[in-house]
Amino acid sequence: MLYSDIAPLASEIRAEISKAVIGHQREIALLTCCLICGGHVLIEDVPGTGKTTLARTLAAAVDGKFARVQFTPDLLPADITGMTVYRPETGGFEFLRGPVFANILLADEVNRATPRTQSALLECMAEGQVTENGVTYVLPKPFFVIATENPVETQGTFPLPEAQLDRFLMRLSFGVLDRAESVEMLTRYLHMEPMTEVRKAAETKALTLAAELASACTVSEDMMAYMAGLVEKLRDPAVVRLGPSPRALLMLMRACQAWSAQNGRDYVIPDDVKALAVPVLAHRIILRGWEEGASCERWVTEALASVPVPTEART
Repeated sequence: MLYSDIAPLASEIRAEISKAVIGHQREIALLTCCLICGGHVLIEDVPGTGKTTLARTLAAAVDGKFARVQFTPDLLPADITGMTVYRPETGGFEFLRGPVFANILLADEVNRATPRTQSALLECMAEGQVTENGVTYVLPKPFFVIATENPVETQGTFPLPEAQLDRFLMRLSFGVLDRAESVEMLTRYLHMEPMTEVRKAAETKALTLAAELASACTVSEDMMAYMAGLVEKLRDPAVVRLGPSPRALLMLMRACQAWSAQNGRDYVIPDDVKALAVPVLAHRIILRGWEEGASCERWVTEALASVPVPTEART
Protein backbone atom coordinates (compact mmCIF):
# COMPACT_ATOMS: atom_id res chain seq x y z
CA MET A 1 0.00 0.00 0.00
CA LEU A 2 1.23 3.52 -0.87
CA TYR A 3 0.51 6.90 0.70
CA SER A 4 -1.46 7.86 -2.42
CA ASP A 5 -3.81 4.91 -1.77
CA ILE A 6 -5.16 6.45 1.46
CA ALA A 7 -7.47 8.97 -0.25
CA PRO A 8 -9.28 6.44 -2.51
CA LEU A 9 -9.47 3.99 0.42
CA ALA A 10 -11.16 6.58 2.65
CA SER A 11 -13.47 7.58 -0.22
CA GLU A 12 -14.60 3.98 -0.73
CA ILE A 13 -15.29 3.53 2.98
CA ARG A 14 -17.34 6.74 3.09
CA ALA A 15 -19.30 5.64 0.00
CA GLU A 16 -20.24 2.33 1.64
CA ILE A 17 -21.27 4.01 4.89
CA SER A 18 -23.43 6.46 2.94
CA LYS A 19 -25.51 3.57 1.60
CA ALA A 20 -27.08 3.14 5.04
CA VAL A 21 -26.40 6.48 6.73
CA ILE A 22 -28.20 9.32 4.96
CA GLY A 23 -26.58 12.76 4.95
CA HIS A 24 -24.01 13.73 7.58
CA GLN A 25 -21.19 13.68 5.02
CA ARG A 26 -18.90 15.84 7.14
CA GLU A 27 -19.40 13.65 10.21
CA ILE A 28 -18.72 10.51 8.16
CA ALA A 29 -15.51 12.10 6.84
CA LEU A 30 -14.45 12.95 10.39
CA LEU A 31 -15.18 9.38 11.43
CA THR A 32 -12.95 7.93 8.72
CA CYS A 33 -10.26 10.42 9.76
CA CYS A 34 -10.43 9.01 13.30
CA LEU A 35 -10.24 5.49 11.95
CA ILE A 36 -7.20 6.22 9.79
CA CYS A 37 -5.17 7.88 12.54
CA GLY A 38 -6.08 5.26 15.15
CA GLY A 39 -8.23 7.45 17.40
CA HIS A 40 -11.61 6.92 19.04
CA VAL A 41 -14.83 8.92 18.74
CA LEU A 42 -17.56 10.00 21.15
CA ILE A 43 -20.95 10.69 19.54
CA GLU A 44 -23.16 12.87 21.69
CA ASP A 45 -26.67 12.94 20.32
CA VAL A 46 -30.31 12.15 21.02
CA PRO A 47 -31.69 8.64 20.36
CA GLY A 48 -32.64 7.62 16.84
CA THR A 49 -30.04 9.60 14.90
CA GLY A 50 -28.26 6.55 13.46
CA LYS A 51 -25.38 6.05 15.88
CA THR A 52 -25.71 2.27 16.04
CA THR A 53 -26.34 2.00 12.30
CA LEU A 54 -23.18 4.02 11.68
CA ALA A 55 -21.04 1.69 13.81
CA ARG A 56 -22.47 -1.48 12.22
CA THR A 57 -22.06 -0.06 8.72
CA LEU A 58 -18.47 0.96 9.37
CA ALA A 59 -17.63 -2.54 10.64
CA ALA A 60 -19.16 -4.06 7.50
CA ALA A 61 -17.28 -1.64 5.22
CA VAL A 62 -13.89 -2.54 6.71
CA ASP A 63 -14.61 -6.27 7.12
CA GLY A 64 -13.94 -5.92 10.84
CA LYS A 65 -15.28 -7.75 13.85
CA PHE A 66 -18.07 -5.73 15.42
CA ALA A 67 -19.16 -5.82 19.06
CA ARG A 68 -21.75 -3.82 20.92
CA VAL A 69 -22.01 -3.26 24.67
CA GLN A 70 -25.11 -1.63 26.12
CA PHE A 71 -23.80 0.26 29.15
CA THR A 72 -26.03 0.05 32.23
CA PRO A 73 -25.46 0.82 35.94
CA ASP A 74 -25.04 -2.88 36.79
CA LEU A 75 -22.42 -3.53 34.10
CA LEU A 76 -19.08 -4.73 35.49
CA PRO A 77 -15.57 -4.17 34.07
CA ALA A 78 -15.25 -7.90 33.39
CA ASP A 79 -18.35 -7.71 31.20
CA ILE A 80 -16.30 -5.54 28.85
CA THR A 81 -12.72 -6.76 29.07
CA GLY A 82 -13.28 -10.41 29.95
CA MET A 83 -12.54 -12.58 32.97
CA THR A 84 -10.44 -15.51 34.15
CA VAL A 85 -12.42 -18.66 34.99
CA TYR A 86 -11.45 -22.01 36.45
CA ARG A 87 -11.89 -25.09 34.23
CA PRO A 88 -12.49 -28.21 36.39
CA GLU A 89 -11.97 -30.48 33.39
CA THR A 90 -8.42 -29.20 32.88
CA GLY A 91 -7.60 -28.13 36.43
CA GLY A 92 -6.43 -24.76 35.15
CA PHE A 93 -7.56 -21.20 34.57
CA GLU A 94 -8.64 -19.73 31.24
CA PHE A 95 -9.15 -16.13 30.19
CA LEU A 96 -12.49 -15.58 28.47
CA ARG A 97 -12.20 -12.59 26.18
CA GLY A 98 -14.82 -9.89 26.46
CA PRO A 99 -16.48 -7.87 23.68
CA VAL A 100 -13.60 -5.38 23.74
CA PHE A 101 -11.64 -7.87 21.61
CA ALA A 102 -13.09 -6.54 18.38
CA ASN A 103 -12.11 -4.15 15.60
CA ILE A 104 -15.13 -1.88 16.02
CA LEU A 105 -16.58 -1.57 19.53
CA LEU A 106 -19.83 0.31 20.06
CA ALA A 107 -20.04 1.49 23.68
CA ASP A 108 -23.71 2.46 23.65
CA GLU A 109 -24.78 5.09 26.21
CA VAL A 110 -21.38 4.89 27.88
CA ASN A 111 -22.38 7.43 30.55
CA ARG A 112 -24.97 5.04 32.02
CA ALA A 113 -22.28 2.79 33.50
CA THR A 114 -20.54 3.51 36.80
CA PRO A 115 -17.10 5.19 36.82
CA ARG A 116 -15.54 1.85 37.76
CA THR A 117 -16.87 0.26 34.59
CA GLN A 118 -16.12 3.29 32.43
CA SER A 119 -12.49 3.14 33.57
CA ALA A 120 -12.20 -0.39 32.16
CA LEU A 121 -11.99 1.23 28.73
CA LEU A 122 -9.08 3.53 29.58
CA GLU A 123 -6.26 1.02 29.12
CA CYS A 124 -7.97 -0.45 26.07
CA MET A 125 -8.33 2.93 24.34
CA ALA A 126 -4.95 4.37 25.27
CA GLU A 127 -2.72 1.31 24.90
CA GLY A 128 -4.70 -1.20 22.87
CA GLN A 129 -4.45 -3.94 25.47
CA VAL A 130 -6.15 -5.57 28.45
CA THR A 131 -4.35 -6.59 31.63
CA GLU A 132 -5.90 -9.38 33.71
CA ASN A 133 -4.19 -10.96 36.74
CA GLY A 134 -0.85 -9.56 35.65
CA VAL A 135 -1.13 -10.93 32.11
CA THR A 136 -1.40 -8.53 29.16
CA TYR A 137 -3.59 -9.39 26.18
CA VAL A 138 -3.16 -7.33 23.01
CA LEU A 139 -6.33 -6.14 21.29
CA PRO A 140 -6.79 -6.69 17.54
CA LYS A 141 -5.73 -3.98 15.10
CA PRO A 142 -7.35 -1.75 14.20
CA PHE A 143 -9.19 -1.19 17.47
CA PHE A 144 -11.75 1.58 17.18
CA VAL A 145 -14.20 2.64 19.89
CA ILE A 146 -17.41 4.47 19.01
CA ALA A 147 -18.98 5.58 22.27
CA THR A 148 -22.39 7.26 22.44
CA GLU A 149 -24.18 9.28 25.07
CA ASN A 150 -27.56 10.98 25.25
CA PRO A 151 -27.23 14.66 26.30
CA VAL A 152 -30.95 15.03 27.01
CA GLU A 153 -31.74 12.20 29.41
CA THR A 154 -29.31 12.68 32.31
CA GLN A 155 -31.13 10.95 35.19
CA GLY A 156 -29.22 7.88 36.35
CA THR A 157 -26.10 8.74 34.35
CA PHE A 158 -22.46 9.21 35.33
CA PRO A 159 -20.77 12.03 33.38
CA LEU A 160 -17.48 11.02 31.80
CA PRO A 161 -14.50 12.42 33.74
CA GLU A 162 -12.01 14.67 31.99
CA ALA A 163 -9.38 11.90 31.94
CA GLN A 164 -11.69 9.68 29.92
CA LEU A 165 -12.91 12.44 27.60
CA ASP A 166 -9.26 13.12 26.79
CA ARG A 167 -8.95 9.56 25.42
CA PHE A 168 -11.42 10.35 22.62
CA LEU A 169 -9.83 11.90 19.57
CA MET A 170 -13.10 13.59 18.55
CA ARG A 171 -16.56 14.33 19.85
CA LEU A 172 -19.24 14.50 17.17
CA SER A 173 -22.94 15.29 16.99
CA PHE A 174 -25.10 14.28 14.02
CA GLY A 175 -28.26 16.27 14.54
CA VAL A 176 -31.42 15.75 12.50
CA LEU A 177 -31.83 15.46 8.75
CA ASP A 178 -33.25 18.21 6.59
CA ARG A 179 -36.43 17.61 4.56
CA ALA A 180 -34.68 16.40 1.40
CA GLU A 181 -32.48 14.00 3.38
CA SER A 182 -35.50 12.75 5.31
CA VAL A 183 -37.35 11.97 2.07
CA GLU A 184 -34.25 10.20 0.74
CA MET A 185 -34.08 8.10 3.92
CA LEU A 186 -37.75 7.11 3.63
CA THR A 187 -37.32 6.26 -0.05
CA ARG A 188 -34.23 4.18 0.52
CA TYR A 189 -35.72 2.26 3.45
CA LEU A 190 -39.18 1.82 1.85
CA HIS A 191 -38.67 -1.61 0.31
CA MET A 192 -35.24 -2.72 1.51
CA GLU A 193 -32.68 -2.68 4.32
CA PRO A 194 -29.71 -0.60 3.05
CA MET A 195 -27.36 -2.36 5.49
CA THR A 196 -27.56 -5.44 3.28
CA GLU A 197 -26.14 -3.40 0.38
CA VAL A 198 -22.95 -2.44 2.23
CA ARG A 199 -19.88 -4.16 0.79
CA LYS A 200 -16.36 -4.54 2.09
CA ALA A 201 -14.31 -1.52 0.99
CA ALA A 202 -11.09 -2.29 2.87
CA GLU A 203 -9.28 -5.02 4.74
CA THR A 204 -8.46 -4.35 8.39
CA LYS A 205 -4.77 -4.79 7.51
CA ALA A 206 -5.07 -1.96 4.98
CA LEU A 207 -6.36 0.36 7.72
CA THR A 208 -3.37 -0.46 9.92
CA LEU A 209 -1.02 0.32 7.04
CA ALA A 210 -2.92 3.54 6.27
CA ALA A 211 -2.46 4.69 9.87
CA GLU A 212 1.28 4.09 9.62
CA LEU A 213 1.56 5.88 6.28
CA ALA A 214 -0.56 8.87 7.37
CA SER A 215 1.98 9.66 10.11
CA ALA A 216 4.48 10.43 7.33
CA CYS A 217 2.41 13.43 6.20
CA THR A 218 4.56 16.58 6.30
CA VAL A 219 3.88 19.11 9.06
CA SER A 220 5.97 22.26 8.63
CA GLU A 221 7.41 24.24 11.54
CA ASP A 222 5.00 27.07 10.74
CA MET A 223 2.05 24.67 11.01
CA MET A 224 3.37 23.28 14.30
CA ALA A 225 3.67 26.82 15.64
CA TYR A 226 0.13 27.57 14.44
CA MET A 227 -1.31 24.56 16.27
CA ALA A 228 0.72 25.29 19.40
CA GLY A 229 -0.43 28.93 19.33
CA LEU A 230 -4.06 27.86 19.03
CA VAL A 231 -3.80 25.51 22.01
CA GLU A 232 -1.98 28.19 24.02
CA LYS A 233 -4.80 30.64 23.27
CA LEU A 234 -7.36 28.04 24.38
CA ARG A 235 -5.61 27.77 27.76
CA ASP A 236 -6.31 31.43 28.63
CA PRO A 237 -6.83 31.29 32.43
CA ALA A 238 -9.27 34.18 32.26
CA VAL A 239 -11.64 32.03 30.22
CA VAL A 240 -10.98 28.37 31.07
CA ARG A 241 -10.48 26.28 34.18
CA LEU A 242 -9.01 23.44 32.12
CA GLY A 243 -7.47 23.81 28.69
CA PRO A 244 -6.28 21.28 26.11
CA SER A 245 -3.53 18.96 27.34
CA PRO A 246 -0.25 18.22 25.54
CA ARG A 247 -1.92 15.00 24.40
CA ALA A 248 -4.66 17.11 22.80
CA LEU A 249 -2.07 19.05 20.80
CA LEU A 250 -0.43 15.82 19.64
CA MET A 251 -3.82 14.36 18.70
CA LEU A 252 -4.67 17.49 16.73
CA MET A 253 -1.51 17.07 14.69
CA ARG A 254 -2.19 13.36 14.07
CA ALA A 255 -5.76 14.11 13.04
CA CYS A 256 -4.58 16.81 10.64
CA GLN A 257 -2.15 14.36 9.07
CA ALA A 258 -4.91 11.81 8.51
CA TRP A 259 -7.32 14.50 7.24
CA SER A 260 -4.70 15.67 4.74
CA ALA A 261 -3.99 12.10 3.63
CA GLN A 262 -7.65 11.27 3.01
CA ASN A 263 -7.97 14.48 1.01
CA GLY A 264 -5.08 13.53 -1.26
CA ARG A 265 -2.36 15.76 0.18
CA ASP A 266 0.95 14.82 1.78
CA TYR A 267 1.24 18.06 3.78
CA VAL A 268 -0.90 19.80 6.41
CA ILE A 269 -2.43 23.23 5.72
CA PRO A 270 -4.23 25.74 8.00
CA ASP A 271 -7.63 24.66 6.64
CA ASP A 272 -7.02 21.20 8.12
CA VAL A 273 -6.60 22.72 11.57
CA LYS A 274 -9.72 24.86 11.13
CA ALA A 275 -11.75 21.81 10.05
CA LEU A 276 -10.66 19.68 13.02
CA ALA A 277 -10.13 22.10 15.91
CA VAL A 278 -13.70 21.99 17.25
CA PRO A 279 -14.25 18.19 17.15
CA VAL A 280 -10.75 17.48 18.47
CA LEU A 281 -10.36 20.18 21.15
CA ALA A 282 -13.76 21.41 22.38
CA HIS A 283 -14.53 18.39 24.60
CA ARG A 284 -11.17 18.77 26.37
CA ILE A 285 -11.98 22.26 27.72
CA ILE A 286 -13.79 23.39 30.87
CA LEU A 287 -14.90 27.03 30.82
CA ARG A 288 -15.09 29.40 33.79
CA GLY A 289 -18.54 30.69 32.87
CA TRP A 290 -17.06 32.97 30.26
CA GLU A 291 -20.34 34.76 29.47
CA GLU A 292 -24.02 34.05 28.99
CA GLY A 293 -24.58 31.29 26.44
CA ALA A 294 -20.89 30.47 26.16
CA SER A 295 -19.85 27.04 24.93
CA CYS A 296 -16.56 25.27 24.41
CA GLU A 297 -17.27 25.02 20.67
CA ARG A 298 -17.78 28.78 20.48
CA TRP A 299 -14.56 29.41 22.43
CA VAL A 300 -12.56 27.25 19.99
CA THR A 301 -14.16 29.04 17.04
CA GLU A 302 -13.29 32.46 18.46
CA ALA A 303 -9.73 31.34 19.22
CA LEU A 304 -9.34 30.19 15.62
CA ALA A 305 -10.39 33.64 14.42
CA SER A 306 -7.85 35.38 16.65
CA VAL A 307 -4.73 33.25 16.10
CA PRO A 308 -2.65 34.42 13.09
CA VAL A 309 -2.66 31.94 10.20
CA PRO A 310 0.74 31.11 8.67
CA THR A 311 1.11 32.23 5.07
CA GLU A 312 3.68 31.67 2.37
CA ALA A 313 6.18 34.46 1.84
CA ARG A 314 5.82 36.21 -1.51
CA THR A 315 8.88 36.96 -3.60
